[in-house]
Amino acid sequence: MLIDTHMHLEDENVSEYIKRAKDNGINTMILGGTSREENDESIKLINEYKELYFTIGYHPEFCNKVTKDDINYMESCIKKNNKIVGIGEIGIDLHYSKEDEYKQIEWFEKQLDLAEKYNLPVVIHTRDAIEKTYEVLKRHKVIGTLHCFSGSLEMAKKFIDLGFYLGIGGVVTFENSNLKDVVKAVSLDNIVFETDSPYLSPFRGQKNESANIKYICDYVAKLKDLSYEKVEKITTNNALKLFDFSRNL
Repeated sequence: MLIDTHMHLEDENVSEYIKRAKDNGINTMILGGTSREENDESIKLINEYKELYFTIGYHPEFCNKVTKDDINYMESCIKKNNKIVGIGEIGIDLHYSKEDEYKQIEWFEKQLDLAEKYNLPVVIHTRDAIEKTYEVLKRHKVIGTLHCFSGSLEMAKKFIDLGFYLGIGGVVTFENSNLKDVVKAVSLDNIVFETDSPYLSPFRGQKNESANIKYICDYVAKLKDLSYEKVEKITTNNALKLFDFSRNL
């Protein structure tokens, strides 16, 4: 069994999407929240499909739209739904602009406060802000995943020391990806798999989906000269340690 620890559904036939995933050995998928609209839709989906779970959150790109009511809404959902297994994707993204950096950090910290309060793992989005993200996380007692990790080996080790896992997806298969060197160097005990579906497919130019986790697993097994079965077992156990799929409210 494999677990997709971070994915999104956009204009999908959900039943067929889940069937393809299960046919390829992926029985559990975690939707990631980015906006109020996606959070609402994801809660409907996890209530309908037993294979789906959810991390609720507001992506940094929406920092100028998030309000205190949105944070209250998050808390209300966490209290009511035990299929919400974490908070994310949250973080800092300075790729396009640094003008709203302080606003991003403000809402990032408020969501981290909720994670601490309810002892939930976090799924971290960081882009062109990895050291700032690290400094914020050091101020909070949280663990989680670095979604779509793309940093250096040095930064990987720093996050691992904080108790974080590296979220590894299709990018590791890209020809010029430096992520290969990081994955080779770190222990498999520090890795979980994700797709970020429908983005970042291991098959360039194609729409990504959870079924592709098996190809990522196979690629990492070859990269680390390990059996597929060993990589499957260890990364799945990592995800099970991090996310409580039987959370008791």
